[in-house]
Amino acid sequence: MAQTADQTLEAPQATTPAAAEPTQNQSIAVEIYDQIYNLRGTDPAYIERLAAIVDAKMRAVSAHGNTVDSLRVAVLAALNIADELCCARDRSDNLAGSLQNSQQSVRSRAGDLSHLLDELLEDRKVG
Repeated sequence: MAQTADQTLEAPQATTPAAAEPTQNQSIAVEIYDQIYNLRGTDPAYIERLAAIVDAKMRAVSAHGNTVDSLRVAVLAALNIADELCCARDRSDNLAGSLQNSQQSVRSRAGDLSHLLDELLEDRKVG
């Protein structure tokens, strides 16, 4: 038998002006690992998506482990999700650093080319 719990979730803030308008929290029932949770938030589709991710991760952990304790499955699933988040953040940080290095390299090269062009134009004025 499925149990229920009430929680409020907030979707990430949208950056578009139309989406920035406040909307009412809507209640939505989701099922995670055979339990029903009544969640509130501004974006039911986002809540369903999160619930599906958690449910899938819990089922994967349960299928690969030998535990039937739902709390233990939930903690192991949370650790897996946290690991994925940390890896994604590391990749994002590495890409941001790479982009910053590329931008500095392009700026440096542009400065060098600008200096060479200035010298070339100055030589033409003199000659």
